[in-house]
Amino acid sequence: MANVGIMGAGSWGTALALLLHKNGHQVTVWSISEEEVKLLSEKREHVSKLPGVKLPEDMVFTTDIESTVKGKDFVVLAVPSPFTRKTARNMSSYVAEGQIIVDVAKGIEESTLMTLSQQIEEEIPQAEVAVLSGPSHAEEVGRGLPTIVVVGAKRKEIAKYLQEMFMNEVFRVYISPDMQGMELGGSLKNVIALAAGIADGLGYGDNTKAALITRGIAEIARLGVKMGGSVESFTGLTGIGDLIVTCASVHSRNRKAGYLIGQGRSMQEAMEEVQMVVEGVYSAKAAVKLGKKYGVSLPIIDKVSEVLFEGKDPREAVNELMLRDGRPEHQALHWQE
Repeated sequence: MANVGIMGAGSWGTALALLLHKNGHQVTVWSISEEEVKLLSEKREHVSKLPGVKLPEDMVFTTDIESTVKGKDFVVLAVPSPFTRKTARNMSSYVAEGQIIVDVAKGIEESTLMTLSQQIEEEIPQAEVAVLSGPSHAEEVGRGLPTIVVVGAKRKEIAKYLQEMFMNEVFRVYISPDMQGMELGGSLKNVIALAAGIADGLGYGDNTKAALITRGIAEIARLGVKMGGSVESFTGLTGIGDLIVTCASVHSRNRKAGYLIGQGRSMQEAMEEVQMVVEGVYSAKAAVKLGKKYGVSLPIIDKVSEVLFEGKDPREAVNELMLRDGRPEHQALHWQE
């Protein structure tokens, strides 16, 4: 049995806390909100974010970072991506040399263009940082529906240890050394999911959705490989798998926000209606900057950013994508002479 700290009591942190508890581990869950801790401690249910999912009586909820982090076998960092760096900084003094921190959020920091694991390593240099990613909505993990994810780490023994800690009959875990590819896939797919939601809000059909998913993963892979990720990560669970579920699922906050924008809401109105952090909005600007930095064409991501931040009409953005110059689908394929 492991002693585990969960930093973040949102839907994903709570779902993973329940999963790890069912696996026989002792779990302490931290929230910055005293009100949320009180609710979870008394109701034993996250009524707003995971309704109907009951939490065990011996699961501890607290606002105290030290008791959540200090002495734990590993810590799951499950705060929304915009708060990863600050939370890591606040944790740092309680993290022991070599203690494992597993990041489960997805995003890129706009100011530095760092992935979340890079931010954590900068703030907590003594930690052993890993990531968990893949097509895994909290609403389904909390209900025990079959789910498959990937754990990424620099050292194989760390990845295998975490695989053993998380895996059970309904939660299968693969391992990978490609943290860079995994994190880029998980972050950039949120921007493509906004595009898919916008298309749904505009009343476009399955053809449009399939095109966005397919051309979206092409953009993500082009950039990701240029940045040092492996193409296999983008064709696997943390690439196309995560992209499909985020573009299509009723649980996807990014798709929902995009849908509202497609129906005429502003970005701010859409985020307020979703009532959770829409991480694709925060990743969009960073993605555009990365495309320029590495000289990679990102037409869908660029148009999403224009809709979000420059007031471009979504229908006009779609028209501009459709009317781009004709070109081969795959540059690596060659014609007969």
